[in-house]
Amino acid sequence: MSRQSIIQVLLIAGVLAVAWRLLIGSGQRTQALRRLGLLLLLALVVYSIIDPSKTWTNLARALGVGRGADLILYGLVIAFFGFVVTTYKRFRAMETRYTRLARRIALDESEPAEIHRSRAETGSPAAPGARTDSGSHSEAGAPGDAWPPSARPFQPEATDAD
Repeated sequence: MSRQSIIQVLLIAGVLAVAWRLLIGSGQRTQALRRLGLLLLLALVVYSIIDPSKTWTNLARALGVGRGADLILYGLVIAFFGFVVTTYKRFRAMETRYTRLARRIALDESEPAEIHRSRAETGSPAAPGARTDSGSHSEAGAPGDAWPPSARPFQPEATDAD
């Protein structure tokens, strides 16, 4: 196996590892592996600070890359790809939580089905002060008020400054 193919295999393995991260969950085992990888990177950084000429250039030559700077660039590309995947997963999880929360709030604030059915059968309007879909922002407690006083959007008071 040539030296150039070593780096190609390692880069492909890095991309596959990031893709695998996209497919699996984020449990305690994944967290532990991430911490071990961070500690390994930290050790490499400390060693490269102590002896920079030998660290990256020798490692790059051993892997079949011409210069240490190229090796660092390849590593940063893989790291950025991993960051993008992790951020995507985090935002997807956050969107799912917000959707569940919004659904829960909507269910909690809706009137019970029995009351809704009895009003629909009798044709009676909603109770005074109940939320409706009219979207009006009238005074507190008025029939058809879409906002309770505590949740009403800020509306400045009219002043008699004329």
